[in-house]
This record gives sequence, C-alpha cells and structure tokens, in this order.
Amino acid sequence: MSISNLNLEWRFESNLVNYLESLKFMEQRAKDIFEHQAKSLIWVLEHPPIYTAGISSNDNDLLNNSTIEVIKTNRGGKYTYHGPGMKIIYTMLDLKKLFYPQEPDISRFVEFLECWIIAVLEQYDIVAEIRKNRVGLWVNTSQGEKKISAIGIKIKRWVSYHGIAININPNLKNFENIVPCGLKEFGVTSFEDLKINNFDEQKFYEILEKQFFNISQKFF
Repeated sequence: MSISNLNLEWRFESNLVNYLESLKFMEQRAKDIFEHQAKSLIWVLEHPPIYTAGISSNDNDLLNNSTIEVIKTNRGGKYTYHGPGMKIIYTMLDLKKLFYPQEPDISRFVEFLECWIIAVLEQYDIVAEIRKNRVGLWVNTSQGEKKISAIGIKIKRWVSYHGIAININPNLKNFENIVPCGLKEFGVTSFEDLKINNFDEQKFYEILEKQFFNISQKFF
C-alpha cells in the first residue's frame, strides 16, 4: 500500500517525557491502533536520564551503580541509556496496513527503520552503516566504529512500538556504566562528538518526515 494511506500521525514533544509514562502511553496507543480506534503514530521526544534493560539483557552488562534509575522493559535488545540530547523516535505502526497486500515482515520492517535513519543522517554528512549481528547504526571514527543510533522494537498483534534513539548531544559518560546493547568492544558517538554543529531541531523534524516517506516508497 501507499504510505499515505497508513493514516499516520506525527507528534513532537518540546519537554522531557517520563519513561514509564511514555511506556504506558505506547501500550495503550498500540492497543487502540489494533482496535482501529487510533491512527498510527510516530512520537519524537527526549527522556530524563534512564537506563533500560530489554528482554535479552544480561545483568552483568550493568557495570557500575549510579543514581540513574534502571527499568526493565519489554522491548527487544539489552541495556541502553536514554537521556537529554537523545532524540527518541517511537514508532507505533499498524504493520498489516503498512505491508498490505503482503503479509507483515518483521525483518524487512527493521531494515526499513535502519535505512530511514541512514537517510536522515546522510543529510548531516554522517555516513552510518548496518553491521551484521550488531543492531543499530554505526559510524567510523578515529577511535574505531561507534554506535550513533540504537533500535529496539516490540510488536504485539502486528502493531509496533518502542523504536529508535539517535544521539545528538547526550552525556556520553553515562554509557560508561553499562555495556551498551551488550557490545563491550565498541563505543558510542553523537552529532556533537562528530563535530556536527549545524543541528536545528525543527529542521531535524522536517528531515525525519521527509526521509520517512522517501524510504517508505522503496519498501512498501
């Protein structure tokens, strides 16, 4: 189907959103989407500092105690950090509508999310790449490959939720208390770390929307 028929809503938050409140909202919205009581939604926000542990997390990946709260969650993946300076993109999408008339394909959906964010980052001259057996998006730096974007989704009754994190200018030291996504041999980077100084929030939102529709035309 055409992405224009998905009945998609976009929402951009200007204030920090409590993680547990966002989780409760997503679960209800996913239910409403399944029951055809609400539109699919892409929700872009930032959280106060929080560590979250996905369904495949290992307690050994929590390296140091800190004052930052740790929350177990039902998304895919392992430990990660969310905080100010990270754009969180929650994708509550009806995959049956997205893939119609084909059957939903989770692997292809994840590939779509990856290609979407790669296209967004290209607008900032950031070359991000997919790596086999390493979820997320990676860039080459003088210190080796580092992750700039993490992806962790949950699908229930063919509605997706959770989503994507893009590092703009978070406190990267907060990643030192965990093994991010279980990959201890790789670091984490950000727009700021890569000396990208032309970040404008409103322009970023426009790029997100434009590239979502551009890349969707190649997938669905």
